[in-house]
Amino acid sequence: MPPIALQLLGKTSVEGSRCNPAAAVLLLLLCLGFPPSVATCPPYCLCASDIISCSGRNLSVVPFDLPSYATRLDLSHNALSALPIDWNLQPFDRLATLVLSRNSISRIEVNAFAVTPHLLHLDLSSNQLTVLNLSIFTGLAELKELLLFDNQIVQINPGVFRDLHNLQRLYLSRNRLTDFPLGLYWEPGGPRNLTFLDLSYNRLSKVPVQSLLSLPHQGGIYLQENPLVCDCALLALLEYWMWKQYRPLVDFRGEYPCRDDSGPGPICNQQGVLDMPLEAQTYQEEPGKWLRVPCPGLASSTQEGLVVFWVTPRTVVNSSTNDPSAHFIVLPNGTLEIQGALMEDSGTYWCVAARRRHYNRYESMEVNVVVGNLSVAATSGLAHRSGTEHFNTAFTTLASCVVSIILVLLYLYLTPCRCRESRGGSRGCGGRAIILCSDPREVESGQRRSNGKRVAFLEPQAEDCDIGGPKTPVMNLGHVTTEGILKNGSRTVGQTLTDPAHIA
Repeated sequence: MPPIALQLLGKTSVEGSRCNPAAAVLLLLLCLGFPPSVATCPPYCLCASDIISCSGRNLSVVPFDLPSYATRLDLSHNALSALPIDWNLQPFDRLATLVLSRNSISRIEVNAFAVTPHLLHLDLSSNQLTVLNLSIFTGLAELKELLLFDNQIVQINPGVFRDLHNLQRLYLSRNRLTDFPLGLYWEPGGPRNLTFLDLSYNRLSKVPVQSLLSLPHQGGIYLQENPLVCDCALLALLEYWMWKQYRPLVDFRGEYPCRDDSGPGPICNQQGVLDMPLEAQTYQEEPGKWLRVPCPGLASSTQEGLVVFWVTPRTVVNSSTNDPSAHFIVLPNGTLEIQGALMEDSGTYWCVAARRRHYNRYESMEVNVVVGNLSVAATSGLAHRSGTEHFNTAFTTLASCVVSIILVLLYLYLTPCRCRESRGGSRGCGGRAIILCSDPREVESGQRRSNGKRVAFLEPQAEDCDIGGPKTPVMNLGHVTTEGILKNGSRTVGQTLTDPAHIA
């Protein structure tokens, strides 16, 4: 019976035979199965606006009279052992965060979270869950963060996360998992944008390296402190993550196997490493032809025991699972062979191999493949540039043209004119190369009959300005039209200067 009913019932008994109408109505509604319309904060909980905290109250069952207006409900640090389907009488239409950590929950009934349709954060950490059964998370279509760390989970059944379309962060650390839950990424109806997966401190001995390399968000998978078997495939994955500077490996690099070259580890390719190129190389071929792309940094001889993965724009292939009829084949020496190149094969390729060395982050493990017309590509510079460089080149050319046009306009309309001689009869040196001015007669009279400018190019004088001697006569362009200048543009400068018709 709810606490409010107990309080009203106790008040009635203390008052003796006098009837309490409110208590009578409430008891009648409860007996008929109708809950009170407005729930109040339970006396063993703390309520602050839309936050309800019932933490640390040693509760063995979930209170069923909790207010439905809550947006955050904290039931942590109690003695809950199960979460039944009817743990609350009415749905929480506004609940966004539910905290059930630090309990003893070992069983969650199917559709138990149907009363929380808008839940965003669910914390079930530090409980006693062992198996995640199908449909226990049904109704959590909006959930973004799920905390399941520090349980005893040994098995995750298929379809458990089928309805969690918006799940982004999943914490499964400190459990007893022996298999990587790859179904999180491949099962239909599962999370579409899972960017964070913590599987640290479990019992994983092997991971699907090729499948992990094909994941779009592999940079958010934490695998530290697992008893992983250190083989060439795992070493290649860790080297690739280190080259990509993924946070799980950068932050916990000392807690992964195969990270110390001086320690025990597989003999994959200690001697066959060449100098790594600093920039990605580009390989180009016409459509329909075969193309062989060497793995950067590997010797051309056969590598015994080495597993080479190629991450292509469409798939991931490796040297141990080759199909002779496949489109992509990895040869024993690590070279990628593209049989019948297609236009959609163009893009960036990564060669992932165990090289038993610490990578400098500036070393390149990637190459660029361009499938297209060789003549067109050579003309446009595609043979040595990636797609980004194509854009940069075109943008630079366009910007240069725009700047050139602006400079020409500034030069034509903003260049000052010096049309009169100085009193000493000499002209400044600045007028040697080019003169832009109006009619000198207009300047002398203070009037301008036209806005046009006349242009004449003069050959620079060999002598210095201070050396005496006859000066070059000043040109009078008042009678020369712009059309005449353009038509006579082929006339040499010397002829222009000596022609009496052009000397003032």
